[in-house]
Amino acid sequence: MSRRHYDLPPFTTLAAFEAAARHLSFKNAAQELSVTPGAVSHQIKALEGELGTPLFTRRHRGVELTADGEALHETLSSTFRQISRQLIRIRQTSETDAVTVGSTTAVAALWLSPAIIEFWRDHPDINVHQVTQDRPFGNTRDFDFFICYGRAPHPSLTHTPLYRDELVPVAAPDLAAQLDGCSLKDLAGQRLIHLNAASPSWTKWPEWFDRLGYTGDVAPGARVTSYSVALQIARKGAGVALGWRNLIQPMITSGKLTVVGSHTVPAPHQFYLAGPPDAELSAHAQTLKAWLLKTARLRSDEIK
Repeated sequence: MSRRHYDLPPFTTLAAFEAAARHLSFKNAAQELSVTPGAVSHQIKALEGELGTPLFTRRHRGVELTADGEALHETLSSTFRQISRQLIRIRQTSETDAVTVGSTTAVAALWLSPAIIEFWRDHPDINVHQVTQDRPFGNTRDFDFFICYGRAPHPSLTHTPLYRDELVPVAAPDLAAQLDGCSLKDLAGQRLIHLNAASPSWTKWPEWFDRLGYTGDVAPGARVTSYSVALQIARKGAGVALGWRNLIQPMITSGKLTVVGSHTVPAPHQFYLAGPPDAELSAHAQTLKAWLLKTARLRSDEIK
C-alpha cells in the first residue's frame, strides 16, 4: 500500500511545478514562492524523476512545457483554483457570496463601476469587489474574472468576448472644431497624447495611423502612463487623445470630449472577460458575468 493516500508527489513539489509552468520561468517562480531558483529546479527534477518523464524543455533563454507538462499544468491550475476558492469561502464566511472583478483603472472608472452600480439596483444582495491595476494581471486566483484587452497570457483561462471597440481621435470641443475635416497628415502634426501602457496589446497612435495608410511622421506630443490622465489632458484642450469610443461614450455624450473628424479604426483586439470556466464560478459570479455581457452588448448597439 502506498504511504501517500492519494499517491501524489509532495504538495511543495507540485506547487513549484505549477508556478514554474505558469511563469515559464524558474526564476520568476522562485520569486513568487520566496525560494531560490535552484530550489525550484531541484523540485522540478524530483518531480520529473518520480514521473519518469520530462515536464520542461530547457532552452538557453528559458523553458517550455512538454506535452506531459502542459497536461499536468492544466490539471493543477484548475485544481488549485478550486482549492483556493474553497479556502476563501471557509476563511471568509461572511463574504461567501461576494464576486471579485479586476480591470484597469480606466475601464473601472469609465465603464465597470457605473455598470456595477446599475447591477446593484437589480441585484442588491450581491456584493461585488473591484480590484484595479494598470499592469497585466499575473495572479488570477484572487478573481472570479477580470476585463482585459486582447487575450491574457494564461492558457488555462476562459476568454468570453465582451465587445470590440473602435478607435477615434478625441479632443476638447473647441480644439475638435478647429481640426474638423483635417487630413491625417495635419492630425499627425498635432500635440498627440501618447499612452505608454503596461500591456503590449494596447493600440498606440503610430499603429492607428498605419492602419489608415498614413506612413509619414507622427508628432511625439506628450506621453503618459495612465489612460485616465490622457483623457484629462484632452478634456483641458491640451492635446488629442486616442479614444476608445465605447469606453468613453458617456464623455462624448456629455460634451466633455468630441470626436475629431471622421477617421476611425476598428480595435485590433476585443475586450474579454477572462476567468475560469462558468462551471467553476459561483451562482452570483455567473449572474454578474451574464449581466455585464448584456450591458456591453446594449451599449455597443446604441453606439452603432
